Amino acid sequence: MMKIAIAQLNPTIGDIFGNSNLILEAAKISAVEDANLLLTPELSLIGYPPRDLLLDPSFIAAAGAQLQQLAQDLPPELAVIVGTVVPNADAVKLGGQSLFNSAVLLQNGAVKQVFHKRLLPTYDVFDEDRYFEPGKNSNYFTIGDRKIGVTICEDLWNNEEFWGKRSYAGDPIADLAKFGVDLVVNLSASPYSVGKREVRSAMLQHSAIRFGIPIVYANQVGGNDDIIFDGSSFALNRQGDLIQVLASFETDFAVLEYDANKQDLIGSGKGQDARSTQDAGFTTNLSFHPPLGDAEIWAALVFGVRDYVRKCGFSKAVLGLSGGIDSALVAAIASCAIGPENVLGVLMPSPYSSDHSVNDALELARNLGIAIELLPIGDLMKTYDRTLADLFLNTTFGIAEENIQSRIRGNLLMAISNKFGHLLLSTGNKSEMSVGYCTLYGDMNGGLAVISDVPKTRAYSLCRWLNSDSGMGKEMIPVNIISKAPSAELKPGQIDQDSLPAYDVLDDILQRLIEHHESVQEIVAAGHDAAVVKLVVKLVTQSEFKRRQAAPGLKISDRAFGTGWRMPIAKASSY
Repeated sequence: MMKIAIAQLNPTIGDIFGNSNLILEAAKISAVEDANLLLTPELSLIGYPPRDLLLDPSFIAAAGAQLQQLAQDLPPELAVIVGTVVPNADAVKLGGQSLFNSAVLLQNGAVKQVFHKRLLPTYDVFDEDRYFEPGKNSNYFTIGDRKIGVTICEDLWNNEEFWGKRSYAGDPIADLAKFGVDLVVNLSASPYSVGKREVRSAMLQHSAIRFGIPIVYANQVGGNDDIIFDGSSFALNRQGDLIQVLASFETDFAVLEYDANKQDLIGSGKGQDARSTQDAGFTTNLSFHPPLGDAEIWAALVFGVRDYVRKCGFSKAVLGLSGGIDSALVAAIASCAIGPENVLGVLMPSPYSSDHSVNDALELARNLGIAIELLPIGDLMKTYDRTLADLFLNTTFGIAEENIQSRIRGNLLMAISNKFGHLLLSTGNKSEMSVGYCTLYGDMNGGLAVISDVPKTRAYSLCRWLNSDSGMGKEMIPVNIISKAPSAELKPGQIDQDSLPAYDVLDDILQRLIEHHESVQEIVAAGHDAAVVKLVVKLVTQSEFKRRQAAPGLKISDRAFGTGWRMPIAKASSY
């Protein structure tokens, strides 16, 4: 019987020594469990994605040195596969990139074997061609007389039969099947997006059944800048049955068994007792696997905020509370992520702010248990009016004056952030970010845009879910915040629909345009008014300069504004 341990780790990018310790602690637990093999995620030693840290020779040298030290520190009989970068010795002579994205087998104090990633993704948030040389061949190692094929993340995403289209890049798992491997393992750093867990499992189930080979998939977990990694590691037997599923949005650990007689993974994986896993920084909550929809998105956003705060060295957060749905949702997420005692809400009413908005914000703060400060901005607005009076003479009140209110609030929030070292959370949603219904150096101020990939309609859905029995089971978001018409309250009687289509219409157009890449003609054919569609497309195009200056936002969709969005600012639309 062969035992295989999966360490679903949360590495910090660049923390080579800290990440090495995570691997070492997992190895110690694996040894206690008599495991023969320990799997860690892709680039587990340096964190993923390291981006331009890979251009720093001292960083590469430090990773190499620590890998050698780790090999000596690990339990000697345990085989451990570590994700790291390996220099390409042929780069100078033959050309190509100077590094490989590799899986390194460590055992008995030394590097036993090295495997290079073959398929390098260059789409969405991925830019691996910029740094890595693709591996030329797939390979395996042995434990006893068992052949174990090694793949890295994208290497398992090229199943031509599953996707129904031909690939010229090759299929590493098909190549490993030709070697007659008994098992395929995959070291992964696969980012989260809504519904992706189900796609991964379906794809690898197809591969397991197609080739009759069990697969063990070890995925990274954690938030790194705008990207959230959900973990959700799993193992499949030869029939494609799930043998083990690790937690989503949490570190986790499990031990699997491979039966040599059956030539297959068997049973359900064995976890650790609560004491030992807590000591190593793991969780034993294997049942935490939120369902699709609001519960999944909520878990992802909470996890993303928690990791961003921790990895960036903050302990507290501040945000503006308007009495509206977006700031209410962000406040709730932050409270759950880092504790209500670490969240400060700032209410900054202007003469145009309604009484119910102030009262709703105060009620929200009471429900969440967060501290609140009240900073009226009426006098500051008058100072701006006096200062600009001569310059603005004979002009009418308009967007410029409205935006001054937002910028006053943004300055006050930044002052609090600077003074007390709080992380400022911006509260704009994806619908607003798409069409530019947001103010540069105002409500866009912040260090993290928590819901910038959450459409307005989804924000309402999340708040309703939060209040429901399947959410918190009590009213966290005041009902009036959910039921009233959304408004920026920058002038008397203003509502969002004065300037924008109804949000259910807007969000459907935006999803078709941004995520599905539909043309104006296709969106109109789907039932939308042509003039409205053209207006939305124009607003999206014109707002690129704002998005380029926005705080990083947590990615939950396949097409988010951020690392994977690379639109030009200066452009024309004559096509």
